[in-house]
Amino acid sequence: MAGYIPKIAVAGDEPAITTEERGKSNIEERLGFLEDKILSWDSDQSMIWDRNPEEASKYLKAVDEVRLLTENLGSLHLDIEDREHDVLMSRGYDILQMAMARLEEEFIHLLIQYQQPVEPEHMSFHSTEEDSVDDYSFSSFDEEQVEGRIRGDSSRGSEEFVIDLVHSCAIFDLKRIAEMMFLAKYDKECCQAYISLRKDALDECLSVLRVEKLSIEDVLKMDWTTLNCKIKRWNCMIKVFIRVYLVSERHLCDLIFRDLSQSVRDSCFVETSKSSILQLFNFGEAVAIGSMKPDKLFRILDMYEGLTDLIMDIEALFPEECGACILLECHEVLLRLSEHLKGTLNELKNCIRTSTSNIPLVGGGIHPLTKYVMNYLRVLVDSNEILNMLLEDQDKNQSAPSEDGGRSSYLNSSPMGDYLKDVTSILESNLETKSMLYKEDSLKYFFKMNNVRYMVRKVNDSELQLFLGDDWIREHSRKFRHHAMCYERASWNHVLSFLKDEGIWSPGSSTPSKTILKERFQNFNLAFEEVYRVQTAWIIPDVQLREDLRISISLKVLQAYRTFMGRYSNYLDGARHRDRYIKYHPDDLESCLLDLFEGSTKVLHHPRRK
Repeated sequence: MAGYIPKIAVAGDEPAITTEERGKSNIEERLGFLEDKILSWDSDQSMIWDRNPEEASKYLKAVDEVRLLTENLGSLHLDIEDREHDVLMSRGYDILQMAMARLEEEFIHLLIQYQQPVEPEHMSFHSTEEDSVDDYSFSSFDEEQVEGRIRGDSSRGSEEFVIDLVHSCAIFDLKRIAEMMFLAKYDKECCQAYISLRKDALDECLSVLRVEKLSIEDVLKMDWTTLNCKIKRWNCMIKVFIRVYLVSERHLCDLIFRDLSQSVRDSCFVETSKSSILQLFNFGEAVAIGSMKPDKLFRILDMYEGLTDLIMDIEALFPEECGACILLECHEVLLRLSEHLKGTLNELKNCIRTSTSNIPLVGGGIHPLTKYVMNYLRVLVDSNEILNMLLEDQDKNQSAPSEDGGRSSYLNSSPMGDYLKDVTSILESNLETKSMLYKEDSLKYFFKMNNVRYMVRKVNDSELQLFLGDDWIREHSRKFRHHAMCYERASWNHVLSFLKDEGIWSPGSSTPSKTILKERFQNFNLAFEEVYRVQTAWIIPDVQLREDLRISISLKVLQAYRTFMGRYSNYLDGARHRDRYIKYHPDDLESCLLDLFEGSTKVLHHPRRK
């Protein structure tokens, strides 16, 4: 400091005093003055920055002068064995250390005093987070309950904004203190104080967001209902935490250390946020190593999609140089989640394949497994883009499908399309096995008709048709119509056999045998009543299929019955107990056929009309 170095002395009566000695004397005098001032500030228990701004500026000016004096003292070319110089240097460092300790206290005080509370309104999910949680269990895919997967908005929108984590009025003072500590080479102490406080602030933020610290063992021991809720919360929390709180934390760090190096800002932010972000990643990793069950797939798929959507945000926040461990952990969690998802997709096939039963489904209706699988697949295609990527990675030998044939052709030949075809094929094989539990051939076909028809309807009414394709739909439409035809033959051919002409006319006679006619009518009545009794208990949930099958049966039965009655009923005119044989008018039979397939057993005791 030139201000503290006097002019060079000239020769005279007195011994010459060197410039270095005169400079040291001036520095010593000035240090003593500044030490007294700093001690007077230090003796006051109140915080300097709680007083007026002018007082804080004076303190910083005094500290800066001590720093400069100490640096100048070190630059003077004095004898290395000058003990006075060493004492003076030590004194300067002691004053500076005392001032730095006080600045650190003031720095911490400002960070705490002006820290802004975590506001729930920044949690854009808060109003819906406690809504009913879809568990994606077996029962949740029953019948028409699931129309599509409920998915969070992955758009960046309102969740991505900066909030003041520390009140803006304190930023200027925090910045000045940080700069002074760095100039005095107390950068490590400054950064440690900042990191320690802001780590605690982020921990408090996670606490307000109700993110628990859970070990892998804790997660693995959880029942699915509890874990399902926690995963749903995690999906919301990580998005808000990264796009609101970490973005804001990065902004705060950049403001306070703005005039310092980029590496300082990066390092402070990474060290501040590392433990909190890794806590969130650890939960994802724990979930990923859990058991692979189809019921869990959709919630874990939410985790994978959510974290994938945040990759760009995370990479922007954490520079590769000092944030490599966080980026590596993020990609590791994504990898483990993807492996879990691929394993779960295979597990779904195994579950369908190994689903067994010793008891046939009453009424031959739609089996719960069919409902579960088809509704599951309908929801699955909502995530076709990401699943296509996962399934393509699983089978790298498969050539990429071409889009030349249009979107439908492309999806039909995609990895997702192939997977869906595999699953439906396995389901059909299982249903074929289940149909063998029925003793009656008619009920075997009836059961298969119901279930294949359900599969076709679910495909037609959803995006599954784009993946399975028109050929699949045509093939399975033919299948359920074939099963319907086989059912009709197995059920009604025996009934209609009593309305045939063969064997009614006695050889050499010009009139039919009344005895045979009576037997035919009587056997027809018994056969029809038995089918009625049994098949009113059978069920066809599909209204259109139920009506179509009734019409088809009516056309065959009523036409045959009307023809038979027209030809032979008059031969029984005047016969004793005629009504025992010709019990039903065609309109009675038509009315009876409307009772079929309602799932409630009925019995015909007498004709409905006379």
